[in-house]
Amino acid sequence: MTAADRWKLGQLCPGDTVRFVPVRADRTASPRILGPGRRAAWSAVLSAGGDGDDGVLRYTETTDGIPVTYRRAGDDGILVEYGTMTLDLGLRARVHALYEGLRPDAGRGITELTPGVRSLQIRLDPTAVSTAAALDMLAEVETELPAADDLVVPSRTVELPLSWDDPATREAITRYMHGVRADAPWCPWNTEFIRRMNGLETVAEVFDTAFAAEYLVLGLGDVYLGAPLATPTDPRHRLITTKYNPARTWTPENAVGIGGAYLCIYGMEGPGGYQFVGRTTQVWSRHTDREDPWLLQFFDRIRWHPVSAEELLDLRADFAAGRGELRARDGEFRLADHRRFLTEHAESIDAFRTRQATAFAAERDSWRRSGELTE
Repeated sequence: MTAADRWKLGQLCPGDTVRFVPVRADRTASPRILGPGRRAAWSAVLSAGGDGDDGVLRYTETTDGIPVTYRRAGDDGILVEYGTMTLDLGLRARVHALYEGLRPDAGRGITELTPGVRSLQIRLDPTAVSTAAALDMLAEVETELPAADDLVVPSRTVELPLSWDDPATREAITRYMHGVRADAPWCPWNTEFIRRMNGLETVAEVFDTAFAAEYLVLGLGDVYLGAPLATPTDPRHRLITTKYNPARTWTPENAVGIGGAYLCIYGMEGPGGYQFVGRTTQVWSRHTDREDPWLLQFFDRIRWHPVSAEELLDLRADFAAGRGELRARDGEFRLADHRRFLTEHAESIDAFRTRQATAFAAERDSWRRSGELTE
C-alpha cells in the first residue's frame, strides 16, 4: 500500500470492505499531497487491467555467487532476498551481514530494517531518498560484505527453563477441542502428533530431541514483538510439524511451539497455530535499561533445561518482579564451522531427513483417506 494512503487503514471499521487499486511507482503521490492528486491515473491503470509491474527492481549476485533479488515493497520499501526458498543458515548469516552493514545509514533515508530468514525488508523515507538511490546504496554495501565462509556473527548461548507439556498448554488444547474442533489430527496431544510427523518411535524421543537441540534465533517478532523464531543448528534436531488449521483462539503467554521447522515462544496471550511442546519464562521485561526490552537477540542459541510446572511458576513470578537472571554466555556463530559440521555428518543428516519425509508423507496420506484434506 502506498505511503500516502496508509492513513486510511486507521479509519476502517468492522464490516468495511477494502479494494486495492494497482498503481505504478512513478504514479504514486507524495505523502505531502492530499485530495485528487493521490488518485492520479487510477482509471487508466484499471482500464488496462494492471500496471504490468512484476515488482522486481533488480537481479544480481554476491561476490561468491549467491543470487540476490531486490523487490519493490510499496512505494517506500525494498525487500532484499538471498538465494532460493530454502532453510539455509548461510543465507540468514548473509542477511545479518547486510543488516549490520546498513545500520550506520539508518536515519539517512532508512527508517526501518527488518531481517527475515533469507530476506531483509528496508523501509525508506520517500521524501529523503528515492528507490533508485537506495538500490545504488545497497549495491555499494553488498560489495563490502565478506564472503559467506568468512561470516562470523556474535552468538550468545542462552539457557532457558522449559516446563514440558505444561498444564497451561494442555488447557489451550482442551479449549481448542471444545470451541474450535475436536477431531484435528494434532488433538488431543500435540507431542504425539509431533512424534508421528517425524517418524520417532516414542514420545520420549521428542523430549530428548528438543532438549538436545541448540536453537538458533533467526528472527524476533514471529508472533508478537520480541517473540523469537528459531531453528536447531543440527538438522537432525529439526522436528517438523504442520500448524493448527484453523488456528487456536487462545494461547498461554510464553507457550513454546513448533510450526514447520521453526520454534517460537509466544510473547503474550493470543491466537496461535504452533504445536505445543511446553512453556517457559517471559521473553521481554519492563525491568531493563535497554532501548528494547526483548530478552533475546538475533543469532542467540537457546538451550533448554527441564523444570516442573511448579518450578516454572516460581521462575515466572521472579522474572515478572525483576528478580530473574538471564543465564547466557558469549560466543560466535561461524558459518564455515557450521558448513564443516554439515559435511562431516552428511550421511546421518540425510538418513534423518529421509525417515522424517517418509513419516510426514504417511501422515498426510492418512489425512487424505480420512477426508481431512477435502475442501
